[in-house]
Amino acid sequence: MNVEGWQIKRLEEIGVIFSGSTPSTSKPSFWDGNIVWVTPNDLSQLNTPYLYNSGKKITEQGLKNCSAQILPPNSIIISSRAPIGYIAINRVECCTNQGCKSFQLRREYNPEFVYYNLHFNINKIKMLGEGTTFAEISKTALAKVEIPFLENYEEQEQIAAVLSTIDRAIEQTEAIIAKQQRIKTGLMQDLLTKGIDENGNIRSEETHEFKDSAIGRIPVEWSIKPIGNIASLQRGHDIREVDLMPGVYPVVASSGVIGFHSTGTSSSPNVVVGRKGSIGNVHYVDIDFWAHDTSLYVTNFFGNNEKYIYYLFSYLKLERFGTKSGSPSLNRNDVHPLKVPFPDVVEQGRISSMLSEFDTSMESIKCALSKLKVKKIGLMQDLLTGKVRVTPLLQTGGDRHP
Repeated sequence: MNVEGWQIKRLEEIGVIFSGSTPSTSKPSFWDGNIVWVTPNDLSQLNTPYLYNSGKKITEQGLKNCSAQILPPNSIIISSRAPIGYIAINRVECCTNQGCKSFQLRREYNPEFVYYNLHFNINKIKMLGEGTTFAEISKTALAKVEIPFLENYEEQEQIAAVLSTIDRAIEQTEAIIAKQQRIKTGLMQDLLTKGIDENGNIRSEETHEFKDSAIGRIPVEWSIKPIGNIASLQRGHDIREVDLMPGVYPVVASSGVIGFHSTGTSSSPNVVVGRKGSIGNVHYVDIDFWAHDTSLYVTNFFGNNEKYIYYLFSYLKLERFGTKSGSPSLNRNDVHPLKVPFPDVVEQGRISSMLSEFDTSMESIKCALSKLKVKKIGLMQDLLTGKVRVTPLLQTGGDRHP
C-alpha cells in the first residue's frame, strides 16, 4: 500500500493474539460465576461495537481449569468459526471460548480504529477459513494475515470518531424503526379488533357499544365472517425460471418478486400469501402480476377493501396454519373456514388509510437508514484506504498514545 502514513502489518504485529477455551461442562463448580465468557453467539447478538456481558459466565475455578486468558478492556474479539467475522471491543474484563480469537492491542493502536479496519478487511480473514464441516481460522493463520494499518494514533482516533458517529446514527435510526414496529403491532391489534368510528377514534368498551360473538366481544357495527367469504384464495401458477420471458409482469412468489414475465395471471390490486417456502408472508401487489405456484392469491374480494385484506392477513399470522409435513405448505382450505370480526367497507377504508399512513412514515425512516448505511460504506472505503484523510497531515512528532 503506497499511501503515506499507512503500512501493511501482520495481525500478530498489532497485539498479542489469544485463543479461547471451555471449562468442563460436567463440573458445575466451573459455571455460573461472574467472569464474562464470550462465544460467537454473544458476538452475533451485538448491535454496537461494544461487549459488556455474555450469555454464560464461568467461575475462577473454571478459568483455572481451562486455557482461556483474561482479556483487559478495549481488546478486540473476533469469532474464528461458526461463523468467522463477528467482531467486538470488550468494555469489561472477559475471556472467550475456542470459537473466538482475541487481540490485546499494542498501545499504538486505537481499539475503535482496529475494529473498523478489521471489519473493512474481513474477507481477507474469511478466505483463510479451513475445515470441512464449517470454516475456521487458526491462531497461526490469523497471525499472518496482512492488512494496511495507519501509523498515526491521532488520525486513527479521528477516523474512528467519524465512523462511530455514523454508527450511532444508524443505531438510533434502527431503534426508532423497532419502536415504530412495536407501535404498529399494537395499532393493528386495536384497529383490526375494535376499529375506528366515523370521527377517527379507536373504539373501546368504555366509549362505544360492543356485543358478544362466537369469537368474543366485537363492536356492535361488526359481524363475524369466515375468510372464504371475504377474500377467496387460489393457488398460484407454476413457472420455471428458464421459462421466464422478458416482460413487465412481476412474478410474485412466497418470498416476494423473483423475476418478471411477458404475461400475467392475476389483476391488481391483489394480496399474495406465501404457500410454500416463506409460508404466511403477505404481499400487497398494486400492478398486474404472475402469481407463482409457491403462493396463494385472492381471486374474489367480494367488494371488500383490498388493502384492508392485506393488513388483516398480516395480522392473522397465517403461517400458523402451515402443515407440519416433510414439505410444509399453507392450504387455502385451512384458511377459508377461519372466522374473523369484520367491519363494513367504509370502515375498512378508514382503517387501511390509517395503517397506510403509518407504513409510509416507517418507509421514510427505513429509507433514511439505507442512506446512512450506504454513506458508511463510502466513508469506510475512503478513510480506511487513505484515499481521503480526515485532517491535514499532522505535525511531525504529533502522535499521541493512550
